[in-house]
Amino acid sequence: MVQSATQDFHHDAESMAWLRLLLTPGLGRSAARRLLARAGGAQQIWQLPAAAWRECATEAQAQALAALPPDWQRHSDALGRWLAEPAPGTAHALVPLGHPQYPPALLETADPPLLLFVQGPEALLASDLAWFPYPNTLAMVGSRNPSAQGRINAKEMARALAEQGLCIVSGLALGIDAAAHEGALQAAGDGLRPNTIAVVGTGLDQVYPRAHLALARQIALHGLVVSEYPLGSEPLPRHFPQRNRIISGLSQGTLVVEAALQSGSLITARLAGEQGREVFAIPGSIHAPQSRGCHALLRQGAKLVETAADVLEELQGLQPPATHADPASETIKNKMTREEPALLQTLGYDPQSLDTLIALTGWDAAHLQAQLMELELDGQVARLPGGMYQRLVRG
Repeated sequence: MVQSATQDFHHDAESMAWLRLLLTPGLGRSAARRLLARAGGAQQIWQLPAAAWRECATEAQAQALAALPPDWQRHSDALGRWLAEPAPGTAHALVPLGHPQYPPALLETADPPLLLFVQGPEALLASDLAWFPYPNTLAMVGSRNPSAQGRINAKEMARALAEQGLCIVSGLALGIDAAAHEGALQAAGDGLRPNTIAVVGTGLDQVYPRAHLALARQIALHGLVVSEYPLGSEPLPRHFPQRNRIISGLSQGTLVVEAALQSGSLITARLAGEQGREVFAIPGSIHAPQSRGCHALLRQGAKLVETAADVLEELQGLQPPATHADPASETIKNKMTREEPALLQTLGYDPQSLDTLIALTGWDAAHLQAQLMELELDGQVARLPGGMYQRLVRG
């Protein structure tokens, strides 16, 4: 439901009922869905007798339903302002279960959110077009501390896939998430189909991390920013594993770009598998900790991805046109067909230490470091922690 700036929010009983349901302490999504099924709608829940509440919820939950949620006036006023005062060019909306714009893909999951808070382009949210594209949607997730090459891979893969019509879903986190959103935003769009969707773990009245404020604004203008958490919700640690089920649930498949063995990205991949969605992974160096999670997924049956075509043929049965230059494929292919500095050929594609490079080239340390510095300034080599160097490949 999109709230117009002239509408009196306090007379919007439907929005108020959903907000009250969401904020009722201790209720939980499962009990709320049982109540909705029994009553037939959010407003009708409070028309049921208390005995009906107790049939769908615990005694403590039934007691909580009988009273307004704590700090109710502040929450209701904040939502009214948020709905009525979006940033220029954008709109704000509430999308509850049963709403025509509620993503059907989420209804197929085990624990769909009760209510989605949505920011997006004004033209899209004012239209009757589907706000959440499916099945042409891919989640891209990965490390918050990726390698330089991993960041490039994510950005260029996202752009290549978005140019082929896929909407890229991620979590607005540092690292791979941000690179995926940025790459998708580089693809041309018509303003009526989101290039990217950010599912966040806070209320939509704030941005976390704050460093991504500008990125979040761009996504709201050209994609969607989505949360199941009410306004004012802080970035609590428990929110992020929860929001991962929405990232995977909105998507036909999940691509993990880089991930350590304990990465939260593997939670998203596991959820995707449990939801019957495809799981993809980009391989990396056997020496890189950020690649071990991807390699574990590949051993478990995830599809290995070298190019955008690997994803497209699995999700869409499509190949990019023959004339389309797939930048992501360059992360695997050896570009020996063009003239390269000898040091790049020696460096290869795995991280190498200075001592190893001295042994391989036969150069003295001063000359080698000068050459590495030149390549680093040219954007062809990255300096890694621990005195390691890695070749970068761009499309």
